[in-house]
Amino acid sequence: MMELLTQLWTPEVKMAVMAVLAVLVILYALCIVWVVRDAYMRGARWYLWAVVAIVPVLGPIVYSIMRPPLMQMDRNEQELEIALKQRQLMKYGECGSCGYPVEADYVLCPQCHTQLKNLCARCDRALDPAWTVCPFCATPVAPAGERRAVRRRAAAAAVEGANNPRAEFASEE
Repeated sequence: MMELLTQLWTPEVKMAVMAVLAVLVILYALCIVWVVRDAYMRGARWYLWAVVAIVPVLGPIVYSIMRPPLMQMDRNEQELEIALKQRQLMKYGECGSCGYPVEADYVLCPQCHTQLKNLCARCDRALDPAWTVCPFCATPVAPAGERRAVRRRAAAAAVEGANNPRAEFASEE
C-alpha cells in the first residue's frame, strides 16, 4: 500500500495539490475581505463580521444570510427620497374648519369656503395671515381688524349701489 502511495505521490501530483491548496487559501482570504468590505458598505459592525468570517466556509455563509439588506448609500438615498416626498407634501395642508386637503396657495377652502389666506390689495397674491408686508410687491398688509372694516365698507357700498339704481348710472358716466 505504501509503495502504491509513493508511486502516486509524484512531484507533479504534489505540485497540483499545492496549487489547489494555494487557490483555497486565496479564496478564503478573499472571502474574509469581501465580508469585511461588504459589512462596512452596509453600515454594519465590520469588525464583528470579520471575526465571524474567520471561521472557514461557515463564516461567510452566516454573513450572507444575516447581512443588512441595504447598503449605507442606498439607505441614505431612500432617506433623501422620503425627505423630498415630505417636502412636496408640505405644499398641501388641511382646511382648519373642515379638514379638506388644500394647496398652500389656496385663498379659500374649496369645500367649506373658509378664507385660508388674505389677498394683497395691490398685486392680488395670496398672503400668509402672519405676514405684515406682501413679499411680492412690498405693500404693507393691514391688520386683520382694518381688513374686516374695509370689507364691510365695500360690502355696504355694493349693497347701497344695488339698492340705488342711480348710483350705477353715475358711476358709468
